[in-house]
Amino acid sequence: MKEVKVDDISLSNESSFTLIAGLNVLEDKGIVNEVTEELKKVTKELGIPFIFKASYDKANRSSIDSYRGPGLDKGLEMLAKIKSEYAVPLISDVHSPEEVLKAKEVVDVLQIPAFLCRQTDLISSVAESGLPVNVKKGQFLSPAEVRNIIMKFEHFNNKNILICERGTTFGYNNLVVDMLGLAELKKYEYPVIFDVTHSLQEPGGEGKSTSGRRSLALDLAKAATSIGIAGLFLETHPDPDKAKCDGPCALPLQNLKGFLDQVNNIDKLVKTFPKIEIS
Repeated sequence: MKEVKVDDISLSNESSFTLIAGLNVLEDKGIVNEVTEELKKVTKELGIPFIFKASYDKANRSSIDSYRGPGLDKGLEMLAKIKSEYAVPLISDVHSPEEVLKAKEVVDVLQIPAFLCRQTDLISSVAESGLPVNVKKGQFLSPAEVRNIIMKFEHFNNKNILICERGTTFGYNNLVVDMLGLAELKKYEYPVIFDVTHSLQEPGGEGKSTSGRRSLALDLAKAATSIGIAGLFLETHPDPDKAKCDGPCALPLQNLKGFLDQVNNIDKLVKTFPKIEIS
């Protein structure tokens, strides 16, 4: 199994799971601080490695009227302050080679959004940054097609890859999570991350925005964790109904500790099991 290092965190499908969590998109400082403080506090109590996530720009919002975030320069400034004040590693999306040049100076992990996961120029610039990368598997891709993405990164001499499952398109306005597909992704031996939040989406379900099924977040997280993966990706908010992006999928911050406690116990149990090869 391959291992990816982020600061002092080692991610692999065999080690204790890492939490990548935060806000979907950067909002006002009060909310950002509240979420960061609670995440750091709870993960420390439970002994869970933690990487803070927030986007400075959501370039793929459904509607022209949707909130996108503070933008590249202001957003990176906000992220740099979070990193300094809370001493946490950072991850954020990049959308172009030009963004990579600035983002790599601030964040510890670059993330390629699902809709851009096959963009060779973006992959090349992200790979050449030398940073670890979290690649969101497109909703339109099979697990087998992910091999082509991996080969692109390996071609550009970067094997610090996290493969992130975030649901698969199932007809209109719906996603499903294929647990067999998640197991297939593990066969590439790179660390697998399960994106709980975005797998709960009902894309375009609100017409101008995405609806979702946050009440099922724990069910999906427990199912994915039981397979034995490197980490979970999660977005949380003090008041999801007032979140500026993807509120219907965000875990209420008040539920964070109970949620992580259950997932952590499953992860610990599963990773004590001996391997059994079934052919």
